[in-house]
Amino acid sequence: MGSDDLTTRPSPEGAALVVEGLGLKGPRGWAFRDVSFRAGPGALVALEGPSGSGRTCLLLALTGRMRTKEGTAEIGGLPLPRRMAAVRRIAALGQVPGVSELDPSLTVAEHLRERALLQRRFDGSVRALLRRPGTRAAEARARIDEAVAAVGLDLAALPKGDRTSVRDLERLEALRLSLALALIGRPRLLGVDDTDLKLSDADRAEAWALLRAVADTGTTVLAVCSEAPADALRITTVAAAAAADPDARDAAEDGAEDTPGETGDAAEDDDTTEEGADDALAETGRA
Repeated sequence: MGSDDLTTRPSPEGAALVVEGLGLKGPRGWAFRDVSFRAGPGALVALEGPSGSGRTCLLLALTGRMRTKEGTAEIGGLPLPRRMAAVRRIAALGQVPGVSELDPSLTVAEHLRERALLQRRFDGSVRALLRRPGTRAAEARARIDEAVAAVGLDLAALPKGDRTSVRDLERLEALRLSLALALIGRPRLLGVDDTDLKLSDADRAEAWALLRAVADTGTTVLAVCSEAPADALRITTVAAAAAADPDARDAAEDGAEDTPGETGDAAEDDDTTEEGADDALAETGRA
């Protein structure tokens, strides 16, 4: 990998998505239900809906972080929920509040170095781990440079270069950093939450152009948003209870695959609350 060239390295084979009647139910009701769609490798899929409609839970379910209760899904040929761990190995998350967040106290460089070291530790072969320190460092640097270039993160333009703290980043630059961290692992599927939250019209257009460019390299992209661009595959989420009661909010499963024994049987009460989703996301983050 040390000799990888950004212009010649093959693009990752994106994960195709086949989703039929997917639903996720937790102790306080359905987070989402009856979601069906197909997307080819390298597609840009917008999970669109109002806050509380289960869109983040759908994102986490499709990336192997939450267990669904009904329907079927295949992610890159891997069935859910049976192969959740395998799906997690090919899927990476950008920003997802409560699950994968940037540490505001760390600098951009510290985030990038930490992610590269973790990636080398967990996906490298034994032979790779035995390479000379200089070789390993060069490979980590190559992965970082590749990911930073892919998302257009100009380190030199930041207030203090790569020593800029995350707390000092503009929202669009923080989005770029979170995507770069995810792309260091060269995933087949990339998920990002709150894509258009608190962005100006110009920044929103730039964010979608960025995700489009990532998808064009071959990585399938799932992006949660309040309003999808015209050229994306638009999947609209509506919580089952909210469809009947506009005041109802989504709820999610109380736990994730990484916390065995906590999924349990869902309650029969379909009343849903925002706290239910918050609980589920907190459990997923700890997992």
